[in-house]
Amino acid sequence: MATFLYRLGRLAFRQRRRVLLAWVAVLIAAGIGISSVSGSTTDDFTLHGTQSQQAIDLLEAEFPQASAAGATARVVIEAPDGKKLTSAAHKAEVEALVDDLRAAPQVADVADPFSGGLVSASGAIAYAQVTYAVPQAKITTAASDALREVVRKGAGAGLAVSLGGNAVLDEGGSNAAELLGLLVAAFVLVITFGSLVAAGLPLLSAIVGVGIALCGITVASSFVDMASNAQTLSLMLGLAVAIDYALFIVSRYRGELLRGHRPEEAVGRALGTAGSAVVFASLTVIIALVGLSVIGIAMLTTMGLAAAFAITVAVLVALTLLPALLGFTGTRVANGRLTTPRMRAAERGRRTTTGVRWGRFVTRHPWKMLLASVVGLGVLALPAMSLRLTLPDDSMAAPGSTQRMAYDTLSKGFGPGFNGPLTVVVDARGSDDPDAAAKDTTALLEGLDDVATVRPPLFNQAGDVALITAVPGSSPTSEATVDLVSDIRERGTAAEEESGAQVMVTGPTALNIDVSAKLGEAMVPYLAIVVGLALILLLLVFRSLLVPLKAALGFLLSVVATLGVLVAVFQWGWLKEAFGVEQTAPIVSLLPILLIGVVFGLAMDYEVFLVSGMREAYVHGASPTEAIVTGFRNGARVVTAAAVIMISVFAGFLLDDVALVKSIGMGLAVAVLFDAFVVRMTIVPAVMTLLGDRAWSLPAWLDRVLPNVDVEGAKLRHLLDDRDRAAGLTGQAPGVPAHTDHPTAPVG
Repeated sequence: MATFLYRLGRLAFRQRRRVLLAWVAVLIAAGIGISSVSGSTTDDFTLHGTQSQQAIDLLEAEFPQASAAGATARVVIEAPDGKKLTSAAHKAEVEALVDDLRAAPQVADVADPFSGGLVSASGAIAYAQVTYAVPQAKITTAASDALREVVRKGAGAGLAVSLGGNAVLDEGGSNAAELLGLLVAAFVLVITFGSLVAAGLPLLSAIVGVGIALCGITVASSFVDMASNAQTLSLMLGLAVAIDYALFIVSRYRGELLRGHRPEEAVGRALGTAGSAVVFASLTVIIALVGLSVIGIAMLTTMGLAAAFAITVAVLVALTLLPALLGFTGTRVANGRLTTPRMRAAERGRRTTTGVRWGRFVTRHPWKMLLASVVGLGVLALPAMSLRLTLPDDSMAAPGSTQRMAYDTLSKGFGPGFNGPLTVVVDARGSDDPDAAAKDTTALLEGLDDVATVRPPLFNQAGDVALITAVPGSSPTSEATVDLVSDIRERGTAAEEESGAQVMVTGPTALNIDVSAKLGEAMVPYLAIVVGLALILLLLVFRSLLVPLKAALGFLLSVVATLGVLVAVFQWGWLKEAFGVEQTAPIVSLLPILLIGVVFGLAMDYEVFLVSGMREAYVHGASPTEAIVTGFRNGARVVTAAAVIMISVFAGFLLDDVALVKSIGMGLAVAVLFDAFVVRMTIVPAVMTLLGDRAWSLPAWLDRVLPNVDVEGAKLRHLLDDRDRAAGLTGQAPGVPAHTDHPTAPVG
């Protein structure tokens, strides 16, 4: 791998104009592709094997007119202050809006507010339930425009009309998050390199990679049902890792220049060493994200595949376009005109860096630092014991959006449960008296405390399957509603033994509950797979048993601590005003799985860049403590800069108005903060100090069996150095001083 990347780097350097033109052509083609398609996204779930999906399949067969799998919309109408919709004038206006909805494209049925009892007790609020003949992913622009036209027409009549439900397409959001992340990244890169040229290269390559990836994902959404948050996650990860990977390679390139190599040779060596680690780190993230598909939820699969595609593009850009751009800049990357004398002294090894001082401090007080870090993360992890999962609904929509206004207005007029009615299906095909079974189920529902209203059963044409709508008294995401669904199912199972009729609960609320439960159950097996993969990969890289075990345990600690912070902020409401959280709610069920997959890759990234330097120093005769300090000397500054950039990119999404995006941004930012600075920069050196030589031990039989994976390109570097010494060449670049007084001079 290292030799191949060495040759690839030199080739891209020599053919820089062709490489640049090729990537520009790809970017233009991606732009043309996105302009010629109309992509769409969805939040629909299909979860086979659950009761809610089983009931939906039955309804599609027995109640085709109900469009059980079709998208739905709630058109919520509110009269002006002091007025009632039941007045003659407003009633006529509402009926006209209902007629417009019935005539809209793809609409299968519209429940009239006045004939369906969908007017509040005050008479000021009503809603029309719209059912479409197609699922959410197939809602056309014409159908969406028809809904917006109803809103405009209602506003013209003096009525406040808002839209909820999964048929309502989200409008474009703000770009403030990514812009803030780029600004912070630019600042950190300038501070790190002291050069505008060196700082601009990671940003430029990241923008190109993310642009191509997002265009490709948009094109793909025209052919597959893409999750609505797939692009957001891809943007977060693509931007963060693209900058980080370019940062690692540019830093190593500068280091090779400072060691006296000519630009072309420096590019080859940088790609053969840092590029190998980038490939390894990216593979861990990609594998973890692609692994989300084994859970069996289409929405999660598309999010994982889209993000994996964005990271793949970022790696390809870093391995080809970045060396080409370095060819255009030459040695100017190493001329840090914005550096201070102290920075230049540290770069040349004449001054002790902050990273080295921190490494020595930790190695002098390993027990204290280890206990403080573990106890601190443990305390932060305690709220995770109260973790509750849910799927996003309109209550998590951006404040001021039509979905959020519809949710709040409906809650005000009818109660929060009307935002998530339960569909109870009575399958009486095996019962002697279907009518009695439906009546008994209705009585059962009416006798439950948290049921606000129950509508009479509606039978299919054969008269053996009944459809009952029950409205909970609590909001769709509340624990009370989860308990209610569980209670109905338990009582239905008991009633089935007597009547022979099966009682099933479905609808968006029940389906969300089932999906959340499925994700909760999948979290531990998925975590085991990810941790197992980490152990195997790190065993190959470091040829040690204890280093991988320590890395995996540290990863687990950072994950549970992050979940604790998310529960405290988003579920309990601690400091919610500071983070712009409007209201508390359970954690979005997709987040823990995504967090595990993403943080795993990032954790291994930092582990490789720090510990590989320690291993190389130890192999060359340094004591365990000296090896730890050497690892910090070579990698601490770059890892710190990379972590700060990644935290900034993720934290920028806290500015988004959507609760799901906020929680993803905060979760990833906190996870990187904990893993980079607490686990990798503190716990890792403390544990390795305590282990001493045992940290690098490996049974002889295992050492013979394992392949030798040279992630940091140590063999390549020694081979090239031996070649240069044999040829009597220094390969020194003109205009760049060779600082050979410090063979392992810090990169960047």
